[in-house]
Amino acid sequence: MGYLGKSEKPTFAEDVAVAIRAVGTSNFMPELLNLMRGAASFKGAFVSLLNAGKAPEHVYDNVRAERRSVVVDRWLDRAWLLDPFVVRFIGERHEPVMVLRDVAPDRFANSDYFRIYYKTLFLKDEIGVFVTIANGTLFLSLGPSEGATRFTRRDVKKLTELHPIISALCEQHFHRSPSSGQLEKSEVDFDGVIDKVCKGLTQREIEVVQFLLRGHSTRSIALLLGVSPATIKVHRKNIYRKLGISSQSALFSVFLHSTND
Repeated sequence: MGYLGKSEKPTFAEDVAVAIRAVGTSNFMPELLNLMRGAASFKGAFVSLLNAGKAPEHVYDNVRAERRSVVVDRWLDRAWLLDPFVVRFIGERHEPVMVLRDVAPDRFANSDYFRIYYKTLFLKDEIGVFVTIANGTLFLSLGPSEGATRFTRRDVKKLTELHPIISALCEQHFHRSPSSGQLEKSEVDFDGVIDKVCKGLTQREIEVVQFLLRGHSTRSIALLLGVSPATIKVHRKNIYRKLGISSQSALFSVFLHSTND
């Protein structure tokens, strides 16, 4: 077999071979992502380790330094509770590969979470890949390449076809490198986080808060809770009054900036 010329693109088999050789090394995640780019074109990548009842652990990211405080630090602190992909994971309703429109609530594009994590960062779409390993589930959050608008069903199909190879590589790498993240795992009571933020609210009001923050409309919340939209509007009015706020943006701010004490 001849050697590749400088202008020739590596074949799929050669990309797989490079990823295999990177198992157990610090180059593994970049080489794995390079292999995945053969199935779907993407640029940004943020990888975390998920476990039920625990906060995510940081595994890898290629986020620029000036964006880390918003994209990585704030997400790991608390905002992950509103991430539609993580919500699907918590509810055990995720597929191996999912695109944003598959997981987002009906008013997600109008939510403050979307404003901060998508519009502010000019992130037009997101694709999530879930990989189960021995000590949890890897969540690979991928953003489209510059100039791209949306991920396509072909992207989902190609990444799904590649998923068994992705899984096998991750299983081998993290078996050899069990300490995947730099953050200490902490126990998290999902409902308890919002309980602390929303002191003085009833349990039903807290449920409404959760849905509001995650981007559900009044009608959607009513359907999920089995009540009328008018009832949800009353709950919403009472929530704002009890918390001393007047908008959903203020509610989002309370959620992000309240202390953990």
